[in-house]
Amino acid sequence: MEALSYSSASLSLSYGAHSNLCVNQLSRWGSEAQKSEWLPGLLDGRYLGALAMSESGAGSDVLGCMKTVAKKVDGGYLLNGNKFWITNGPKADVFIVYAKDVVEHGAKQTYTTFLVPRTTPGFTTGKPLDKFAPRRKSIMQAAYDTALEYVHQREQFGVRVGTIGSMQAKIADMYTKLNTARAFVYSVARAVDYHNQEATSGYPVFQRRDCAAAILYATDKAIEVALECMQCLGGNGYINEYPAARYLADARLYAVGAGTQEVRRWLIGREVNSDFE
Repeated sequence: MEALSYSSASLSLSYGAHSNLCVNQLSRWGSEAQKSEWLPGLLDGRYLGALAMSESGAGSDVLGCMKTVAKKVDGGYLLNGNKFWITNGPKADVFIVYAKDVVEHGAKQTYTTFLVPRTTPGFTTGKPLDKFAPRRKSIMQAAYDTALEYVHQREQFGVRVGTIGSMQAKIADMYTKLNTARAFVYSVARAVDYHNQEATSGYPVFQRRDCAAAILYATDKAIEVALECMQCLGGNGYINEYPAARYLADARLYAVGAGTQEVRRWLIGREVNSDFE
């Protein structure tokens, strides 16, 4: 994913939605019949998958604000509602769709997940959204590499720009942010991989706050590094012939996509405070 993101954050995001949000959920929670029918094609590239949870009015509080409902009818369920911000939505062959169950008045609200092929009668998709642009860490690497190459090619005042003290400071800051974010993300990833093993494995105990913190930190640093890359390129950083503006657009997505930075900070604070309850 990191190597893929270095070249195209958009492609990496599409693959992540397909593999993690769709394939992973289907392989973990799908019925044997569903897995037999869809997993082979999703794994060999014949099919593209998507997760449909968010709605136009249901983002950070997606379950609390969800309007899509599932009503049990003869032969199955009837889904009624609209989804929004669905990565791969315009092209996906199959969707994992979240919906509220119709429950009796006063009963606890429950939710059900459905596997919905694109060819399902009554199912339609809208036009692709015209977005600012669409992985954090790899965006940082690309931005750092671009800036470093540029400042050692361009000359001003008879010297390479990269040898000027203020520019050296920028490069040093970018290098530090890139590598601290990478170390943090890798550390959390290892903890996730080993969280079912005993503490004697030598890896730290996995906590949900760590995932939120890794995304929070890497996102903030990706935006900062992308901005510094634009600054290192001067006026060329602001034109589309150079990739600096794309790095910034890609990085900015992660401040609002799959949960906002504000919600991540709220989640971390809530988890830390729970230690004192």
